[in-house]
Amino acid sequence: MPASVDKVIISDTACLIGLTNIGQIDILRKMYGEIIVTREVAQEYGSPLPDWIEVREISDVSKTVFSKLLEIGEASAIALAMQTENAMLIVDDKRARQFALGLGIEITGTLGVLIQAYESGVLQGIEAIVAGLRKIGFRLLANTEALIGEIKKQA
Repeated sequence: MPASVDKVIISDTACLIGLTNIGQIDILRKMYGEIIVTREVAQEYGSPLPDWIEVREISDVSKTVFSKLLEIGEASAIALAMQTENAMLIVDDKRARQFALGLGIEITGTLGVLIQAYESGVLQGIEAIVAGLRKIGFRLLANTEALIGEIKKQA
């Protein structure tokens, strides 16, 4: 696995749904081996999860506080990341990202996962996946293609 083995990867729903909808969810398995989600994220996902995605309960009541500020899936994922040592959270929503960073949680987003997968050789090409995400209405930065062009120049 290309990813750092000491990180526990926790995902919010957006990345899971986006990659599933374009037939690319297996990128997460190839990158990290196992992903952890909360029951709330699993419910938002709405379909049976692959067997390499583990559902964990949150032992902290902080998610109820967070859910007043964020969507329940994001709030629960942040709460799980707070109670998990060496966690990295995959989250795309701008407000949730800022909130998680403010709590000292390491984050990445779907685009960050794809870039890491490309740089580590898990993905041979990234443009078709980004195009697929755009086609299904997945929100990406306006300069995503320019960013990918710069990364490819450096490779």
